[in-house]
Amino acid sequence: MSRRHLLKLIFSLCFAVLSVFSVSPSAQAMGGPQIPIGDPAPEFTLPTNTGDGEISLSDYRGQWVVVYFYPKDFTSGCTLEAQRFQKDLPEYISRNTQILGISADDVDSHAEFCDSEGLKFPLLSDTDGSVSKAYGSWMGYVSLRHTYIIDPNGIMQERFLGVRPVIHSQEVLARLDELQAAS
Repeated sequence: MSRRHLLKLIFSLCFAVLSVFSVSPSAQAMGGPQIPIGDPAPEFTLPTNTGDGEISLSDYRGQWVVVYFYPKDFTSGCTLEAQRFQKDLPEYISRNTQILGISADDVDSHAEFCDSEGLKFPLLSDTDGSVSKAYGSWMGYVSLRHTYIIDPNGIMQERFLGVRPVIHSQEVLARLDELQAAS
């Protein structure tokens, strides 16, 4: 393990411990004003680790998009959540759905995280928190664990606030099935 990776792991563990004791569950779920269901999702363009330079929400018009915000690469809950989305990726692809993960980590951290966990979907770097804030998913210096389902026309269809990583991907898939059946 490289020294840089070890330092990131130590920082992540400290961050995880502090976040458990310093922020109540209801505060974790809040973040800020939420976009009303049925309104256009806020547009964004962010740098990514995939080698494509930048990714915009509008790049996925015509597809469903799951945008999930998470606090930090390499933390236990964030790793579990990413692993679950990766495990279910074929199911999302079969539903014409793109997964986009967003945190305040930089592109290099995302690249290491994807390599470490075998992630095949883009992680986007929101280092100043501007996109997280636009979605009501920002607490001080990190993104909160919130997920949004956006339809092929760019309209907000569902939100999940303060999610439980172990079951979250399956919850999103179930709701996606309901939304797609109704459209």
